[in-house]
Parts: sequence; C-alpha cells; structure tokens
Amino acid sequence: MLTNPQQTASALPFPATWGILGDIAGRAIVRGILTIENVSNNTVTGTVNFRGVPIPITGIWNETTNQISFDSPYASFSGQLSIFDEIVPSLRRFILSGTFIMKPPSLQAGEFGSWVALTDTIRTGPPQFTASVPTAALFTLSELLYGGVGRS
Repeated sequence: MLTNPQQTASALPFPATWGILGDIAGRAIVRGILTIENVSNNTVTGTVNFRGVPIPITGIWNETTNQISFDSPYASFSGQLSIFDEIVPSLRRFILSGTFIMKPPSLQAGEFGSWVALTDTIRTGPPQFTASVPTAALFTLSELLYGGVGRS
C-alpha cells in the first residue's frame, strides 16, 4: 500500500510498501515486505523484510524500460513493473516481477528463483491501464500488505 506518495514523474511509486513473494524451483520460499523509500536519479533505496528484520536494499530504476534491479546483503533482484487499474474498487495496482539469485552469506547462495511484489493506491480519474491482475498473486500479496508483516 502506498504511504504518503510523493509527486514524481516516475512510474515507480515511492515511498511505498509492497507485499513480496519469492520462490525457487516453483516452491515458495519467502514472503515479506519490500519498502521502496526513495527513487532519485534512477537510484532506488529501501528495505526488504522477510523474517521480521528490515534489510537495506539499493538499486537502479530505469524509467524508460520500467525495469528495476536491487541488491540486499543476501540476494540480487531484477524485475519489470506492470500497472493495472481496477474499476471496482477504484485501485491502481503496481506489480513488480522478475528473478533473483541468492548470494553469500546465504545458505542458498547460487540458487535462482522468481519473485513478485504488489502495492496499490486509490485511482483517481478514469482507468488508464486496463489489463487484468492475476487473481492468485493479487490475493496472496494483498494478504501480505493488509494481513501481516514479514511472515514466512
């Protein structure tokens, strides 16, 4: 859920809190909260919280391609932004999805996986992005945002 969104030309909202899911070989391994605190000069800063402790992230946002990459001490993530407008309720959904690789000192160093993250805001005005949101991802990620923090 967006928290105090700033006026910005960036398609990537900030500051924003996102529900995030990660899996390796199709097996869900983590779920938690991604916080994007700032995007400035294409540099992303924030935290990711999978086990109750926020871990700093830094990365790069490419406004032209809507691509993001960021690193935590344990993994490197890359992904793509998609935006969906829902008519009822009047929400704009932001979905980041992509891949990650675990790195030392993680016990899973070298393993690859996929991730998806979701945040939303109240949409004002007519819908601009009309594709549908995948229902399973929406339900699970909404539960992370509104039902609890940093559970795994």
